[in-house]
Amino acid sequence: MSAHATFPLNAWYAAAWDAEVKRELLQRTICNQKLVLYRKENGTVAALQDACWHRLVPLSMGRLKGDNIQCAYHGIVFNDQGRCTFMPSQDTINPAAQVRAFPVVEQHRFVWVWLGDPALADPAQVPDLHWNHDPAWAGDGKIIHAACDYRLIVDNLMDLTHETFIHGSSIGNDAVAEAPFDVTHGENTATVTRWMIDIEPPPFWRAQLGKIQKNIDRVDRWQIIHFEAPCTVAIDVGVAPTGTGAQQGDRREGVSMIVINTITPATEKTCHYFWANVRDYGIAEQRITTEVRDAITKVFREDEIIVEAQQRAIDENPDHTFYNLNIDAGPMWARRIIDRMIAEEQAGTSLPAAAE
Repeated sequence: MSAHATFPLNAWYAAAWDAEVKRELLQRTICNQKLVLYRKENGTVAALQDACWHRLVPLSMGRLKGDNIQCAYHGIVFNDQGRCTFMPSQDTINPAAQVRAFPVVEQHRFVWVWLGDPALADPAQVPDLHWNHDPAWAGDGKIIHAACDYRLIVDNLMDLTHETFIHGSSIGNDAVAEAPFDVTHGENTATVTRWMIDIEPPPFWRAQLGKIQKNIDRVDRWQIIHFEAPCTVAIDVGVAPTGTGAQQGDRREGVSMIVINTITPATEKTCHYFWANVRDYGIAEQRITTEVRDAITKVFREDEIIVEAQQRAIDENPDHTFYNLNIDAGPMWARRIIDRMIAEEQAGTSLPAAAE
């Protein structure tokens, strides 16, 4: 790992939505490593280095033969563990003929891969995003291939005051930037909590609450942002009619959503942003799922434009020093935790993250 690494390798990264990985070859770059993913005949997923041992032709250009990949160039075949099983025009297989296979776990509708030391790849450390398949919740999401450092999206999610200014026509209003917030952290987590009491609901939330209530003009709104290193952010958000007990834990008269975000670095300046928005109301209504997904797609496109512009400006001003405001407390803690993970990895002392 380089002296200026921006991401740890000893971590689970979302490589794809489960539906993306089929009985065909899928190429994806993660942490500067080109991978080829595919489903085996038993339905489980394999992930190999996307470069043939012989002449480095991408294996993703080849074809599946059962659970094996045949290289498109000379027909060399590798099994799902990366071992060569066939070489043309010879009976003896060079024992060095192997490509790297990576640990894979399929959980919470995502396929996760581990790029670091395979001995540390504990499936129990996959981030908990159970809402994405919990029958008590309903929703959907997408993937954004963003031209920016993945940490810029983490910054964006850990400080939602930008909603007032970027998303004022949908989820934002003045109350977001004006409300106080609390920041707490653990060894591998950071949480930002903001309550907005007795406010006018912004357009998106007025419409959502209107699906279970009528003529609600004042609400209590919450944003509880939970970061899990190195790049997963689950945001508990919602509104309830003012004074109905939401802040005390009674959300029965309101609407709640979990915004699921896990951002996988592709390179130092590009990333794969997996997101989903799930809700606890109208869970049998596909129309609501589609409407919310499409609305959030537009919101996240606004964020994408901002962070990609920010990345271009960073590239143009490599010596610029950034200054922090109070609102940057959440992003700062996330960055500190990521930096610590990288430093420990470079020092050879990294361990699987402890559950918190």
